[in-house]
Amino acid sequence: MPRVSKNGDRVARGRAAASSAENPVADSRNPTGSKELVIVTGISGAGKASALKAFEDLGYYAVDNLPLELLPGFAALVKNSSEIEKAVLVVDVREGPTLDRLPAVLLGVKKTLRTSVVFLEASDAVLVRRYSETRRPHPLSRSEMVVRSITSERQLLDPVRNVADSIIDTSGFNVHELRAYVQAKFGPQNGDERGSQLLVSCLSFGFKNGVPLDADMVFDVRFLPNPHFVPEFRKLTGRHPKVAKYVRDFPQTAEFLTRVTDMMLFLLPHYEKEGKSYLTIAFGCTGGQHRSVMMADEMAKRLGKAGYRVKAVHRDMPR
Repeated sequence: MPRVSKNGDRVARGRAAASSAENPVADSRNPTGSKELVIVTGISGAGKASALKAFEDLGYYAVDNLPLELLPGFAALVKNSSEIEKAVLVVDVREGPTLDRLPAVLLGVKKTLRTSVVFLEASDAVLVRRYSETRRPHPLSRSEMVVRSITSERQLLDPVRNVADSIIDTSGFNVHELRAYVQAKFGPQNGDERGSQLLVSCLSFGFKNGVPLDADMVFDVRFLPNPHFVPEFRKLTGRHPKVAKYVRDFPQTAEFLTRVTDMMLFLLPHYEKEGKSYLTIAFGCTGGQHRSVMMADEMAKRLGKAGYRVKAVHRDMPR
């Protein structure tokens, strides 16, 4: 049975999740004005439950695991309800054999109600780790290994992914960051449309541990002298003021940062125009402790000052 949840502010009015540019049906054919339906789907373990709670906190009427055959009727209910202004529901692989009908059902729903599809995914390594930590079985698991179930699920959901309005890779998100992302993208914007549409992650890593799978851009900063060979810096990280100053004082550092900053400020508006909602910029050095950490922090500061929502993530930095 589907789980239905609602809070006391379920009729609160918020910003529509799908703009007219993303879904022209919303303005030209949709007589319901600000009425809105969000479909959350994606890979099991990618954070759909956390996303659903975040939408509920924004005033959405929330439904988990609604049978697909009830979707058109539910959309009609939202459209005609005097109480429900916006709703969110989860449809995923638990739907079973009828899941392949979802793209066609969505086309019909979108003709009468402003509807957007949010697809959540994560890397195989992250999903396997999450299942290991929670000890929960995969929905498709019987006697199969989790990684095989994930592969099967990706194949089943590929047609749904192809019709998604937003694809969110949660590999680098914890629960709180995913919640903040949903609230920033779908909540009131206070006039700051640019900052709400794109989340930039500046990621540091060590090449000896492998290149991050979720990186959109990778910059190799091993061309800079390595602080590891300075005895007093060996146990410190790139966040220590002395190490940061050591790396920053090289003339090639300043030129590199200027060139990369200029390139990112050129690229980011174009990524936003194409509807990209997140971008991971990775900086790699040998161990991910000194040079890459300083670079990721510095780039995050620069892009933050330019008005973008940015977070610095240090994958391999010693804690």
